[in-house]
This record gives sequence, C-alpha cells and structure tokens, in this order.
Amino acid sequence: MKTFTLALAEISKMAADDYVGFTFFVGSMAMMAASAFFFLSMNDFDRKWKTSILVSGLITFIAAVHYFYMRGYWESFGESPTFFRYVDWVLTVPLMCVEFFLILRAAGAKRSLMWRLIILSVIMLVTGYLGEAVFRDQAWLWGLISGIAYFIIVYDIWLGKAKQLATSAGGNVLKAHKTLCWFVLVGWAIYPLGYMAGTPGWYDGLFDGLSMDVIYNIGDAINKIGFGLVVYNLAVSSSGSKKAAA
Repeated sequence: MKTFTLALAEISKMAADDYVGFTFFVGSMAMMAASAFFFLSMNDFDRKWKTSILVSGLITFIAAVHYFYMRGYWESFGESPTFFRYVDWVLTVPLMCVEFFLILRAAGAKRSLMWRLIILSVIMLVTGYLGEAVFRDQAWLWGLISGIAYFIIVYDIWLGKAKQLATSAGGNVLKAHKTLCWFVLVGWAIYPLGYMAGTPGWYDGLFDGLSMDVIYNIGDAINKIGFGLVVYNLAVSSSGSKKAAA
C-alpha cells in the first residue's frame, strides 16, 4: 500500500510537458499488458507455437521491468537512463532475432542462422552503447559500425538464408516473415534517429528539437509489441488452418 501511495505521489509530480516521463509510463504499462496477453494465450496453441508466444511474452516482460526502472531513473535524475536501456536491448533484441528462427524452424532453419542473427544484434548494440555512453567524441564511428551490423541483419532476413527458408515454407509463415522484416527495416530504423538526436557528430543540427528518449520509447513499444502480435497472428492463422483441414 505504501509503494502504491508513493507511485501516485510520483505521478502527481510529473510535469504536463514531461513527454519523456509520459512515454516511459505508457511504455511500461503497454509492455506489461502485452506480456499478460501473450502468457495467458499460450495454452491456446500446440507445442509448436508455445515457444514463440513465450518468447514474445518474455520480450515485452523484460522491457516492462526495465521501463519501470528507467522511468524512476528519469524522475530522480532527469537524465537519459542509457545503461538500463542498453541492458534491456541486449536481452530483448537477440530474443527478437530468435523469433525468426522459431517461425522458420519447420522450414529447416538451423541454429547457425539463429546464432548469426544473435551475434550481429549484440555487435550492433554493444557498439551503439560505446558510441552513446563511452566514446561520445567518436559516436559517429561507433554508430557506423553498429549500422553495418544492422544492415547485415537486414540483408540476411530480406535476401539471405532466412528469406529462402520463408519462401520455401510459403503461406502464413512467409507472410509473417515478411511483416517481421518490415519491422526490422522500418521499425528498427527509428533507433538511429534517436542515436543521432542524442550524440554529437556530423549530423549535429539535423534533429534539433527531437528527444532521444521519446524516440526510443516509441520505437520500443511499436517494435516489441508489434513483433509479438505478428507471431501471435501466425500461431492463430496456422492453428485455424489445421482445424479447418481436420
């Protein structure tokens, strides 16, 4: 009860124009609601899809927990919670890559594909953190390295082995794969905007007036919840097709 009272007190202190605090609060609640939805729906599907739905729930649950911490950090210090954000990403983004493997596993996807995407995502995140928090004077260079890892992921899922497997699977799997690819190409592209808005470099002045944290928070909600909903829809569609065939 005491914790709830303190939470209400913190909310009452939030300024009307504190868009960062607002998006942290909305993001944490949206992620938690999505987690509950995914976890509670797991028993609606057979074992083939349970793991995918579980991973979707874990992604949003991990993000929700970190968002509670990040919101508290923002309220206490008025600074971007860079460390907590990258801890969140280094756990959730590789899990998003695992989703590609899980939906393509029936089409013959091997663990080597999964690990390749995971390693690339970790490189993307670690170099991004170094540029944003450690070597800010060379932020553009670390951002470039991070961007290269990102574009390799984009190539792998759009044109590489993952694409070939999705094409061979066809049907609902191909549709879901293509939608996830669009999330990576367009949704993940939100993050470089946040990176450039919050770090120095040749791009100074291009993103004046944009808040790095607001961009990141919106991107997280769209991508993490969206990824899970695509997987959920695939599970529903596939289960429905099997019932109709029976």
